[in-house]
Amino acid sequence: MDIFEKICIFLRDQEIEFRTVHHEPTTTSEASARARGEDLKTGGKALVIKTDETFRLFVLSASLKTNSKKIKKHFNCRRIRFADRDELYDLTGLVPGAVPPFGRPILDLKLYVDRSIVENEKIAFNAGSLTDSIVMKTEDYLKAANPEIIDLSKE
Repeated sequence: MDIFEKICIFLRDQEIEFRTVHHEPTTTSEASARARGEDLKTGGKALVIKTDETFRLFVLSASLKTNSKKIKKHFNCRRIRFADRDELYDLTGLVPGAVPPFGRPILDLKLYVDRSIVENEKIAFNAGSLTDSIVMKTEDYLKAANPEIIDLSKE
């Protein structure tokens, strides 16, 4: 079973409503937003970042960038960096741009969500592929994903 199917089953099991969008392959947040017909800020950008020696999954509005100082301070770490393509594949089985905003039980990573996501009515994201997206209410996403909410984006 692929990640897209796993997410759909996970959400249906919790009786959460969502919409799927099959689209051309997208490799940027801007292209994904256009393909879904959604505003860029609604996009949930999922990033795997290594904080000192630990990989973590961070999600923020696709219209924003991460603030490394905030992440370092929150985790009291000295170094952070994005997972490279090989590390990302080893951790998730996915390519850059396909990572969904779900930690356990979908991906075996601790999940941290930026406050920018909470401010939106809905969230849209690539769901395990570059051609399949899901759009759902943010309230339902937060209930299902159960993340730790932190401040990790630049203004």
